[in-house]
Amino acid sequence: MNARNSRIDDQVGATPAEVAADEVEFAYALARMAKALAHPTRVEIVRFLLEQGECVCGDIVQRLPLVQSTVSQHLKQLREAGLVSGRRERCRTVYRANPAAFIQLRLLVGAL
Repeated sequence: MNARNSRIDDQVGATPAEVAADEVEFAYALARMAKALAHPTRVEIVRFLLEQGECVCGDIVQRLPLVQSTVSQHLKQLREAGLVSGRRERCRTVYRANPAAFIQLRLLVGAL
């Protein structure tokens, strides 16, 4: 069963307003993630995080020809979309890709 059929099955017995709300939530979730990945630098950051597992902003700066402030802004957008998470360790943040978000993204795209 694909994601779209699963979503339709979940809507059986739902009111029209509930179905509409689900469709709007679906659209916003997909758009939020797609927007975050719409910039090639953010795609490269995600690929780097998936390769490395975890790293700090300085590691990404060494990999990409960008200054730290630019990388930080890209990381902020990825975090806001839920694609990347960060945890504080002393005076720096350790970043990692959020695997659950990429599973969700794959399901959302598959349900188009």
